[in-house]
Amino acid sequence: MKFIHISDLHIGKRVNEKSLIDEQTHILNQICDITDAQRPDAVLIAGDVYDKAVPSGEAVLLFDDFLTRISSLCGHIFIISGNHDSAERMAFGARLMHRSGIHFSPVYNGSNVPVTISDEYGDVDIYMLPYIRPASVRHFLPDEEKVDIRSYDDAVRKAVEMMDVDPTRRNVLITHQFVTGALRSESEDVNVGGLDNVDASTFDIFDYTALGHLHRPQDCGDKRIRYSGSPLKYSFSEVNDSKTVSLITLKEKGNIEREFVPLVPLHDWHDLRGTYDQLTSRDFYNGKTWTEDFVRITLTDE
Repeated sequence: MKFIHISDLHIGKRVNEKSLIDEQTHILNQICDITDAQRPDAVLIAGDVYDKAVPSGEAVLLFDDFLTRISSLCGHIFIISGNHDSAERMAFGARLMHRSGIHFSPVYNGSNVPVTISDEYGDVDIYMLPYIRPASVRHFLPDEEKVDIRSYDDAVRKAVEMMDVDPTRRNVLITHQFVTGALRSESEDVNVGGLDNVDASTFDIFDYTALGHLHRPQDCGDKRIRYSGSPLKYSFSEVNDSKTVSLITLKEKGNIEREFVPLVPLHDWHDLRGTYDQLTSRDFYNGKTWTEDFVRITLTDE
């Protein structure tokens, strides 16, 4: 079973009031090309499709075009809502699109029925858990159990427990949370004091956990638990990051292979620091032309 794992598209995002729609169109076209070349069984989109809960018409049209193109290149698409998305708006029409192999996570309601797809090794159960807070889970518990849900870790653990996952089967989870110890960047929403931490052991029962929320591609102590990262750089803290598409292949249970396909932005980001004379010297740039790129300049003199 071959999956493409992406997340944190943040369609409609603006940086210093500059629209990134051209950058996003370019990178989504690349993802379509990679999907066409790889022909995966499914594409997993782990939340933050949009940058705002009420996206612009331009953003919605771009995602609609992307979804239409990519749905012709694979059998299934799984999409969950992130903390930037409106879960209700993302779930609109989900039951209709489910018939076409496009699966949106519903608004969290305390139950979670997997979508099962099959290959030569048997069935794979795919669970979708959108971004949740402790209150999201408490709402669906009896009063005597509500008091046990005090943190995000408690909430996600309880949500996973309520899935009643069969450990003898191959299981995949798509979710959007902050795993303890993962590396953040400046473009993410941060809860002061790490209140939103979820321990990686929460996901031990899954053969692969496709994470969204953090923009830096990274494993979480185990190659079975991974943030794909955002497909574009959205802050200068990501200047040195390499953006990729995660290509995941599940074989028999316990056997997983991974490949990371690089993404090339329309315009790159650069963080420059030096004196006025240094930064206005052509020699400083070693022949590189960055006139259309995103550049932050820090002057060290007056």
